[in-house]
Amino acid sequence: MIGSGVVAFTDPEAYQAAINPAQVQLLVTAKGEYRAALTGIELDRLWPQRGRESVPRMANAAVKADRSALFFLASADQSPTHHSGRVVAFGEIVASAAGSTHHLRTEGRCHWSIFSMTRDDLAAAGHALIGRDPIDRSVTRYVRPGLPELSRLLKLHRAAGQLAERSPHILTQPEAAMALKQALVHAMVMCLSKGTPAQIGWGTLRHTAIVARFEELLAASYDRPLHLAEICQAIGVSERTLRVSCMEHMGMGPVRYLCLRRMHLAHRALMLAVPGAVTVTKIATDNGFWELGRFAVGHRALFGEVPSASLRRPPRELAPSKRNSPFAFAVAENA
Repeated sequence: MIGSGVVAFTDPEAYQAAINPAQVQLLVTAKGEYRAALTGIELDRLWPQRGRESVPRMANAAVKADRSALFFLASADQSPTHHSGRVVAFGEIVASAAGSTHHLRTEGRCHWSIFSMTRDDLAAAGHALIGRDPIDRSVTRYVRPGLPELSRLLKLHRAAGQLAERSPHILTQPEAAMALKQALVHAMVMCLSKGTPAQIGWGTLRHTAIVARFEELLAASYDRPLHLAEICQAIGVSERTLRVSCMEHMGMGPVRYLCLRRMHLAHRALMLAVPGAVTVTKIATDNGFWELGRFAVGHRALFGEVPSASLRRPPRELAPSKRNSPFAFAVAENA
C-alpha cells in the first residue's frame, strides 16, 4: 500500500482506480503510448491529488456523495480540457455537486489537480472562516477566483506535490501535516468565497441530464450491444438531441462513443484472457463486433497492435477496486 507520494502508470485501469474522490472510467481516445503519473497526499480526511497524462482521453466520473470534488488545471500550457461539455480555462475551479456524474475530456497532454475533502469538513471550514458554506452541494459550479487567491492555492498545491515527491517523510510529522492542511483549506475556501461563478444555461443543464441518462442505460446494459433507436426510446429523446448532447460532452456522436466503449471492453477481455482458452472471434462478437476485419483495424489503430497480439500476452491482473485511501491500490507500473 502506498501513502503520500508519486506513482507512474502505463495501465489506464490501474490509474483510474487510484483517482479520488470519484469512481472513474477512462477511455483513451487516440493512439499513443499511455503514460500517467499521480501525486497524492493523505492529510487526515483531506486528499490533494495531481495527475499527468500523455494522450487524449475521456473520463466518466461519478462523484461520491459524501466528499467535495474540487477540480482545476495545474498549469496553463496544455491542450483544452472539457468538463461536462464546457471548456475549463486555467484559473477556474469546478466544484462538482454531490453524487453527480461528469465527462472530462482532454485533447492532448493534461496536468490537473483535485482537492478532495468531506462535505462536512468543507462546510465547517467555511463557517469558521467566512460564516457560511462556500459551495452549493446540489449544483455543480464553475468559479473563477481572484488572482491573489488563485496564486496562493496553486503555490500551496504545487508545494504539497513537491513534498510528496521529494520529501514524503516530512508529511509524516503531525505538526507539518496539520500546518499544510490548514493552509490548503484556507486557500481553497478563499478561492471559492471570493470567486466569480460562471453562468450555466438551461440547454447545457438539459444536455448534461441527457448524457447522464445515456450513461446509466449503458451501465445497466453492459453485457449486450445497444442500438441507437433503442437508446433514444429508452431515455426519451430524439436521435438529433442525443447526438448534439454527446458531441458537446464527449466530442463524438453516440455511435462512435458506443464503438469506442465496446473496443475498450474487448481489449480488456483480450488482456485478461488465458491464451488458448478463448479466441479473438469469441471476444469480438461478445462485444458486438461482427466484422472481424474492421475490428482488427480499429483495435490496432487505438492500441497499437492487432487483437491476436493482445491475446497472446500473459493475462494481467484486474485493476483493484477503490478503497478509502486515494493511494490504496496494488497495481502500479513504472513509466
